[in-house]
Amino acid sequence: MSGTDPSETGPGGAGIDGTDVSDAGPGGASTSGTAAITTLSITPVKSTRLHTVQSIQLDRTGAAGDRRLFVIDRRDRMVNAKLVGELQTVVAELDERAGRLSLTFPDGLTVAGALPRGGDELDVSFFSQRRRVRLVEGPWSRALSERLGQPLRLVAGDPAIDRGADGAVTLISRASLARLASEAGVEQVDARRFRMLVEIDGVAAHEEDAWVGKRVRIGAALVRFDGHVGRCLITRRDPETGRIDLPTLDVLRAYRGDVDATEPLPFGIYGRVLQPGRVTVGDPVAPVSH
Repeated sequence: MSGTDPSETGPGGAGIDGTDVSDAGPGGASTSGTAAITTLSITPVKSTRLHTVQSIQLDRTGAAGDRRLFVIDRRDRMVNAKLVGELQTVVAELDERAGRLSLTFPDGLTVAGALPRGGDELDVSFFSQRRRVRLVEGPWSRALSERLGQPLRLVAGDPAIDRGADGAVTLISRASLARLASEAGVEQVDARRFRMLVEIDGVAAHEEDAWVGKRVRIGAALVRFDGHVGRCLITRRDPETGRIDLPTLDVLRAYRGDVDATEPLPFGIYGRVLQPGRVTVGDPVAPVSH
């Protein structure tokens, strides 16, 4: 069920980075066939509330329409929910065909309009990197500033994915979420705390850790997972209210602090797209043979 447009692969079945994917179709997938996608989550503005969707198109930069804009402060630094937890209370919706963006705030205010094609260019800080972006003129920056209590501006540029194309896909399992909840002594942990693109079921807790360094077929796309996602303070915040209410880092440190991983306090994995394709809830997920 690869379903991938042949135009997206190179000669002899090569992926977008030249990797040979000719053996990575359904016949190359592992035979367990037990893991499947349960949830896909995106948002057009980084750090705003996640939307669950039925299907996404994966390409080198991630899911189409995901994290296409982000917010900066008066010092031209990217702002996320680690610093401004209330960003997670804002619901952003982007109609890419119509070119319209709306932001809905907890008090019911909705600010909407057509996205401008141009805008003043800025050089901003995105974590430790410098990025060239353009200012998104319109009503959104003022609304964000007024509602969140500090000067903020909306900008557009390359997708605001934390690790760029190397982290275009992030994945976590429901079993891992259940294990974390058990360790934390709570009934369940909302997956949105971890802001992952793909959530799966059908594997044991943290079984996905072993997929780092492997190619994995996710629906019609092929992904190579290259690292574990180390966690930060954002995960302590309730994804509905933005308030700190769960000591996730303490819990992870207690039972995963000594795990051999690419980043500290790992929870979930990240990777890059080798072969673009359509990914839909219910699609199988499995490592492929080499």
